[in-house]
This record gives sequence, structure tokens and C-alpha cells, in this order.
Amino acid sequence: MRPTTKDLAKAAGVSLATIDRVLNGRAGVRKKTVDAVNEAIEKIGFERNQVAATLARQRGYRFGFVLPLVGDEFLAEILARIQELDRAGRAEMMEAKVIRLDEHDPHKVARSLARLTVDDYDGIAIMAPETPQIRDALLRMRERGIETLPFVSNQQNLDGQTFVGIDNKAAGATAGRLMARFLGRTEGSIVVLTETMQSRDSLERRLGFDAILRDHPHLRVLPTLETHGDADRTERVLRNAFSTHGDIAGLYLMGPEARIPLEVLRALGPPSDQVTIAHERTPSTEAALRDGEVDVVISQDPGHLVRSAMRIMRAKCERRATLASQERIRIEILIAENM
Repeated sequence: MRPTTKDLAKAAGVSLATIDRVLNGRAGVRKKTVDAVNEAIEKIGFERNQVAATLARQRGYRFGFVLPLVGDEFLAEILARIQELDRAGRAEMMEAKVIRLDEHDPHKVARSLARLTVDDYDGIAIMAPETPQIRDALLRMRERGIETLPFVSNQQNLDGQTFVGIDNKAAGATAGRLMARFLGRTEGSIVVLTETMQSRDSLERRLGFDAILRDHPHLRVLPTLETHGDADRTERVLRNAFSTHGDIAGLYLMGPEARIPLEVLRALGPPSDQVTIAHERTPSTEAALRDGEVDVVISQDPGHLVRSAMRIMRAKCERRATLASQERIRIEILIAENM
């Protein structure tokens, strides 16, 4: 038979009321007592009935997704999946809400996060650049009892934090391997374009890309061009790149939003034999694949990202582990033939 809460109370040497407070994360329990209960859980193999535990809370779980104020098609896909899961999650007593913040102003983001309490949210998944201000705000949120989770873009300086997203260094290395394979013995320069290098996902992708291309000295990877999501700036930096370097053989659209660069490239009319690799499956990258304007799209599933974030935040609230294989976000390689 499965151990009961009575068995757990006996093993830990505490009352049933104390067991209830520990299991439901309520205040007023000494750390020594919490540790004793957790040790007893491991010792006797106690597993909670999560449905009963949620009902005992007398309220469901409310999770927030902190997303950039400005975005494009990939962000729209994420928003759609959050709204979809918010509707579906009501049956499991879970809500998913969106908080839009200006990620270019980390001080303002930090102030907004500082106003959130456990009465507002049980957990927060955040998609934002890694800055000292945001890192400290997330640490203080955890101290206030709100679970935090880096989402899509990692926050590596947060100790012990699970990250929901692909391995971006591996994604960049994948792009590098494919670029080298597609170009073969062709010599030339490779343009790398992203919204901002302040974002850890872009930084890690560049590291992975360079690690592979370093072994192909006939291909010269140019410094990363930043667009800040602005169409005029994108046109200016790409026009300058094509006029300065007459040997451009490849283009790596490293950021998550490819619509604007693709529209600019279409207007500029770059060489048809140029190899172009982009990230994230969106209406624009799908159309570009079909039309032969992009050779490969390296993608991650927005639905999986959102579902995984919700499962992990709930598991954190319930002090239980998740199934690692289920939460691993896979890197998908799309070409025109397998969409």
C-alpha cells in the first residue's frame, strides 16, 4: 500500500497538522521540521495525491508569463499558445496570464516585478535579457514565495533554476554545421544578423556557430549585426554588409524574429546562390522555405515551451520533480520538404 500522511507524520515525528503545512508550503514551520519531513518523504517513498492536494488549497494555480512589450511572429505564436493553455488549464485549476514589459528598460522591469506578490501569482516564467537588475528582482521574488522560471532566454546567474527552451549553443552549432555542409568548398563571408546580442539566446547561438565554423577557414564569419527589430536599421546594416563584402556566401538570421530581415533581403535582391538559415517556425519563415528564400529553419515548438513551463512551475509549487525527458525542448530542423 502507498504510504499515507499518517505514515509520513509518524516517520517524521510530527503532527498531521504540521505535515499539512509543509506539504502545502504554508508559513510557520521551522526549517529543521521541513527538512525532517522531506527526509521522511524520501525514506518511506511518500507520494501526494496531487488532485486532492490542489483541492485542499481551496484555489487553483495562477501563473504569469513575462514577455517582451515588442515582438513579432514568434512572440505571437507564444501568446497564442498561452491563451490556448489558459482555456484548457481551467479543468486542472490552472490559469496562465501574460505580463508585457519593456525588456530594453531592465530597471522598469525590476520595479514591475517587485510589485508582484504571492496573492497575484504562484509562479512567473520570464522571457527577458539577462541583466543584474532582472536577476536581483527574480531572486527577491523567490524570497517572497513566487516560483520563477527562465523562459526561452536563459538567466544563467540564477542558481538552481530550470530553464525552459532549447540548448541555444547547440542550436547555433547546428546552424554552423548546416551552413558548412550546404556551402561545401565555396569560399566567402557569412553575415550574422540578430535583434540584440544582449539576449543570451543570441549570444549562445553565436558561440555555437563560431565553434563549428572555426574548423572551416575558407568561410569567414563577420561580426554580428544588430537590428533592434527596426526595419530601417535592418535595411541599412544589410545594405552596408552587401556593399562592403562582395563575397557573401551565407546569411545566418540568428534571432527569433525573421520577418523584417526576410522582407529587406527580398527588396535588396541578394544573390540566389546564397545559403540562408533562420530560426523559429513562423508564417514568414514557412513562406520563405517554400519560396526557396531560406534553406533551413531551426525551430522550437512554442506549444511545448508553454506546456513545459506550466508543468514545471506547478511542480515547483507542489515540491515535486518533473519528468526530465518530457520537459526537454528539442531542436527541430525544417526544410521545404518536411514542413
